[in-house]
Amino acid sequence: MKIAVLVSGGVDSSVALALLKEAGHDVTAYYMKIWLEDELRFLGDCPWEEDLKYVRAVSQQFDVPLEIVPFQKEYWDRVVGYTLAEVQAGRTPNPDMLCNARVKFGAFYEYLEAQGKKYDKIATGHYAQTEERDGITWLKMSPDPVKDQTYFLSQLSQEQVARALFPIGGYPKGEVRRLAEKFQLPNAKRKDSQGICFLGKIPFDEFVKFHLGVKPGKLIEEGTGKVLGEHEGFWYYTIGQRKGIRLSGGPWYVTGKDLEKNEVYIAHGDRYQAEARDTFTVANPNWIAGSAPEKTALLVKIRHGEKMYPAEVTPLGAGRYRVRLAEKDHGIAAGQFAVFYDGDICLGGGVIEEEYADR
Repeated sequence: MKIAVLVSGGVDSSVALALLKEAGHDVTAYYMKIWLEDELRFLGDCPWEEDLKYVRAVSQQFDVPLEIVPFQKEYWDRVVGYTLAEVQAGRTPNPDMLCNARVKFGAFYEYLEAQGKKYDKIATGHYAQTEERDGITWLKMSPDPVKDQTYFLSQLSQEQVARALFPIGGYPKGEVRRLAEKFQLPNAKRKDSQGICFLGKIPFDEFVKFHLGVKPGKLIEEGTGKVLGEHEGFWYYTIGQRKGIRLSGGPWYVTGKDLEKNEVYIAHGDRYQAEARDTFTVANPNWIAGSAPEKTALLVKIRHGEKMYPAEVTPLGAGRYRVRLAEKDHGIAAGQFAVFYDGDICLGGGVIEEEYADR
């Protein structure tokens, strides 16, 4: 096949490229240049030069042509703007969702079409799989439950999934590392990035601080109304958060936010346990197959990771669904994505819309 591979300089996409080349496919590597020099000048020297160094080295090693695609405007318009607006509105956005649906499998598809470049598949280094059944391309989980990335791919359309290829999707992370050693990749021992999608070296809080700054407010104890300390802005906190509260006598957890007053509510221990809930609503979910499933007993993830809840998903009309989990969770927050599964098949997902009650 003729395949375009999106490479980042990391191990996963490099192994994906190596596997495709080893299998005899006609491969072209593409690196998306999305860094925003003005917005990210606080980082100092460009941190992506190292990424490009590895991208070029791997491409040369396998004699694969490399193209660097400028996507700064697309990234700002389709990801950054939305993310900042959601944070300012007190919600908890997920930039990685939008990176995939709107840029990697969106703007990039549009770019290839505009350039008249035709490929059988678009490959990435995601931990996911696809399966053809009943005339539909289904998105399937990776066998590595810790690394599985179908949660982040849940906003893809049927057309996008049908063109996608995930060469490492059937491998656990440990095997991908072993393959990197086997292929003698220059980045075989390189650590995985943990930052914003495409901006892997940037902690999300630093990115938000650059754009929204600091706005001191009160940390208030849930239930008692007692002021326990100060914070730097409600937008740095999400429901269920534990890290970053910086109070003694913990653990403390975020239970709510008052946007008008710029107040963050926190609870300790047993009180926090009492704030858990099991029901929320989702607005206009994306169904990868093109339509909602007939069954209502599904599995649900409300964040990336292994944890999946059995749940009853009930249509309410007008594209809204009520989701009732089999057990309570402390970290359900407006703006997060709830992603639905039927076994190991990712059906799609949507934004949690329910706000917390006023205090």
